[in-house]
Amino acid sequence: MLTIGCHLSASKGYSHMAEEAISIGANTFQFFTRNPRGGKAKDIDEEDVKSFLKIATENNFGKILAHAPYTINVCSADENTREFGITTMKDDLARMEYTPYNMYNFHPGSHVGQGVEVGISYIVKALNELIIPNQTTTILLETMAGKGSEVGRTFEELQQIIKGVNHSEKLGVCLDTCHVYDAGYDIVNDLDGVLQKFDDIIGLERLKAIHMNDSKNPFESHKDRHEKIGEGSLGLDTFVKIINHPKLRNLPFYLETPNELDGYAKEIAVLRENYKE
Repeated sequence: MLTIGCHLSASKGYSHMAEEAISIGANTFQFFTRNPRGGKAKDIDEEDVKSFLKIATENNFGKILAHAPYTINVCSADENTREFGITTMKDDLARMEYTPYNMYNFHPGSHVGQGVEVGISYIVKALNELIIPNQTTTILLETMAGKGSEVGRTFEELQQIIKGVNHSEKLGVCLDTCHVYDAGYDIVNDLDGVLQKFDDIIGLERLKAIHMNDSKNPFESHKDRHEKIGEGSLGLDTFVKIINHPKLRNLPFYLETPNELDGYAKEIAVLRENYKE
């Protein structure tokens, strides 16, 4: 079964997101834990959570994916920025336990001139402070396009982070199709080769989710500008190969394309039509 969803607004609560997902043919979704530019998270409504869990069970939902705000940078040169990121993530992870056994995705951050090694050391330090042995949530490191001083542009950088974390069993990777293509991994012409490289360096058992985004830019551009499925440099055929690939087809897929609900509904319908049961 194809597990696919898109990015939805959390402003009206979990059960509303679940109902919106169902209305567009989705069976999972992604959401920001709070305003993507930062700020206080909305209080958890336990009745809403109960209602969501019931809807999700009845409709055979896959794992939902929470996304940390973009403002978080746990490898910043500024100590206050790093601490703000850790505090925000700690709060997010505590809130995630209301909907247990799901996933929390974050951008590893930007080293802002300190160098990749320093950036990685700060990310490892943050994760070792954040992860507790009995948490049910899996934290995902997102593959990045490599713009500016982003950390996570290569599989090697992600593996270095994972290697340094004490409870690495709580860590996974979210592969963003736009990001990896922009970073220089040719998933259009050599999907098998890229997956083999991922397996050799990180291990495919770490791959827990895929962000489905076409790219407005050419291969290895390091730009990170998402496009609608089939309208960018990756093309529809690439996404059909991804959703049907024996090593990927059972993963959850999350659309982050520049769309409103009706646009997401069309993309989900096209991908479902091209999925081989």
